[in-house]
Amino acid sequence: MSLFPDDVVMLASQTLEALRRAGLRGASAESLTGGLIAGALTEIAGSSDCIGRSFVTYSNAAKHDVLGVPEAVLAAHGAVSAETVTCMAEGVLRVAGSDADIAVAVSGVAGPGGGSAEKPVGTVYLAVASRNGATETMHKVYPGDRAEVRMATVRDALWLMKARAEQ
Repeated sequence: MSLFPDDVVMLASQTLEALRRAGLRGASAESLTGGLIAGALTEIAGSSDCIGRSFVTYSNAAKHDVLGVPEAVLAAHGAVSAETVTCMAEGVLRVAGSDADIAVAVSGVAGPGGGSAEKPVGTVYLAVASRNGATETMHKVYPGDRAEVRMATVRDALWLMKARAEQ
């Protein structure tokens, strides 16, 4: 029995297969998901051949200290921004070395509180970076409660990693 919905397990398995076919390793930097992306990937037996490390950087200090997100980016744009997730994903590649060829990063407002008019509950930014391609970002506003927002983020992060591995 899995901790994750069947569709997430299937997507995680497909993501790992795409990484294997491409001979790549994946990693994540997670804020609002708190390790759920890494958890979904490592739910699959044998995932260690293409997942070496991931990071939970929930606080701004962790984003800066662990991944090197510049304090100026955090001050100017906030933790929930395209600029911050771009720095997070690129930071994973820097910090992880040979343990990561593709990195996804996520930051958002899962709720129930913490939202604003500019960034309502459900606002999420995702980024995917790789050693052989430009960093891409995605902005979403997911409906639902905290659990639904977090799981929707996991789905899209896995999809981004899979799509990048298949390029």
